[in-house]
Amino acid sequence: MIQFVEKKRTALFALPIYFTTYTITEDMLNIKEGFFKITENDCYMYKIQDVSMTMTLIERIFKLSTITCHTGDTTNPIIVLKHIKNGRTIKEFLLQASDEARLKRRTINTVNIGADDIEEDLADE
Repeated sequence: MIQFVEKKRTALFALPIYFTTYTITEDMLNIKEGFFKITENDCYMYKIQDVSMTMTLIERIFKLSTITCHTGDTTNPIIVLKHIKNGRTIKEFLLQASDEARLKRRTINTVNIGADDIEEDLADE
């Protein structure tokens, strides 16, 4: 069931010295942070709306990337997976898994393209 387990790494030399672990499954994205105080953050896959990947020069040298997930979640509208390996593969998996999860739950993401303007025009008539 677990698809990926990645650790946050240093940008320089790609060493996994941080206490942050990203676990990605078909249904959930889990971020576990901390050593003395552990914080876990879960995001259901169907809430992920968009995924982007960036690679700085240092990250490219050490084959790392940073993935940003834009979610419909109220507690964390933006989730950042910093300095991870296999970034392109994980990005593609997140996009595919989020689409499949929305189809399973019959959840449709829509973008408000001037719908308020139409309602105002109808109210004026």
